[in-house]
Amino acid sequence: MEPDQSEMSILGQSPNGKGHDLEDDTYVSMKTMAEELDTFDDPDAILENEEFLPNGEGRKPMRFTDFEGKTSFGMSVFNLGNAIMGSGILGLAYAMANTGIILFLFLLTAVAALSSYSIHLLLKSSGIVGIRAYEQLGYRAFGTTGKMAAGIAITLQNIGAMSSYLYIVKSEFPLVIQAFSRADPTADLWYLNGNYLVIMVSISVILPLALMKQLGYLGYTSGFSLSCMVFFLSAVIYKKFQIPCPFEEFSAANHTVSHLDIHLNVTDNHALHDNGLLHEVDDSHCGAKMFTMNSQTAYTIPILAFAFVCHPEVLPIYTELRNPSQRRMQHVSNLSILVMYTMYFLAALFGYLTFYGKTETELLHTYSRIDPYDTLILCVRLAVLTAVTLTVPIVLFPVRRALNQMFFSSKSFNWLRHVAIAITLLSLINILVIFAPNILGIFGIIGATSAPCLIFIFPAVFYIRIVPKEQEPMFSTPKILAACFAGLGVAFMTMSLSFIIIDWTTGSSNSGGGH
Repeated sequence: MEPDQSEMSILGQSPNGKGHDLEDDTYVSMKTMAEELDTFDDPDAILENEEFLPNGEGRKPMRFTDFEGKTSFGMSVFNLGNAIMGSGILGLAYAMANTGIILFLFLLTAVAALSSYSIHLLLKSSGIVGIRAYEQLGYRAFGTTGKMAAGIAITLQNIGAMSSYLYIVKSEFPLVIQAFSRADPTADLWYLNGNYLVIMVSISVILPLALMKQLGYLGYTSGFSLSCMVFFLSAVIYKKFQIPCPFEEFSAANHTVSHLDIHLNVTDNHALHDNGLLHEVDDSHCGAKMFTMNSQTAYTIPILAFAFVCHPEVLPIYTELRNPSQRRMQHVSNLSILVMYTMYFLAALFGYLTFYGKTETELLHTYSRIDPYDTLILCVRLAVLTAVTLTVPIVLFPVRRALNQMFFSSKSFNWLRHVAIAITLLSLINILVIFAPNILGIFGIIGATSAPCLIFIFPAVFYIRIVPKEQEPMFSTPKILAACFAGLGVAFMTMSLSFIIIDWTTGSSNSGGGH
């Protein structure tokens, strides 16, 4: 076969080689071309077949040869949006209360733009070397050390995230059931035991979804999860126009003063002295602030900085995207970030405009101060629990992929190993949540370390190392920006760790992550 004919055959056929009489010869030709153009000699990467197919004119790679992605653009947006969205959305109204609307909007916009830029760096590095695994990018940049660092960071970050999600299920699900059933909270009922509930949810919901072979199959559950958060947002907007400020007047009208007695502060209790009425409650906090700085403002920066954590999931979703290209995946990322940016801002804005200076660190708990048995809020809490639960399988996929890359990269896909890793991970997380809930504090330290690495530091340094100097000199503008981006990640890491240490020494719990 002549070279021109071979090249045309390769470019004209589907990635799986069907529709051609000489598919074996064509496959060999594809492999030969990819190996000649990619001088990377990592045997693991070759066994994983993670190369792009270049076109005949030596331009940027145009498609993958090892895997034919079947996940649509919309499903990919759902999956990445679900990966971005975490329980941190419940704390954004508190962040706005301590920054002001304008400063919050500026910070949220800056973080969204930085996250999009970070994904751009990942995709650019991936496109140059034809590698779609975060760990293999680390290998290409720094050898085995880089590969293990990326794999360990992804594993620890996502195990910490899954543990926090299941801890929310363990602590909140019994309260929701108790409120719906009006059961005695002191009763020893099995369905009010959080340990039993978290095991049941893990086995009946999370495990079957985690056993899916491909991430794209979770697009429907991700869409439903995002729908639950849209319901949460709708309820927050609706409640803004139903709850007056000061909100104690609303509780008096609904005969829930007894529930408020536990929560009201000294100023609120003083207002009860006038024949038990609440009309004299101080309303000085009932005003929106455009810009504010206080002792809690600095704690909101890490919350916002990690609000768009999705980077471990980007390359796996890219792998399964139909007709994959750097530009198409960047559009998936940008749209996902835009949707979550809009939801974040609206939830924070209307939550803050409902409670103003009395907004608590967890927004739904603030609503409970008014009426713990409000049916709408109970449904919202159930929806948030559903969304959090359906996020766990999305977060588990990159961990399993990281473990495969670190320890089984020379092995082909095996169902037994696939299932065993999922069961082992879920069992480990359930054990931590049930028997060692205090370990979440340790994961806070890990998250403050691994999240800046995955979002800021690794994408930047991988980009600097992988992009050839002939294409972009070391002191070119793109590489200088990448170096500054890595420095920003170090600053965020230092700030987050400092706040966590301060919290531990003072016994408070002000700092938090966006996930």
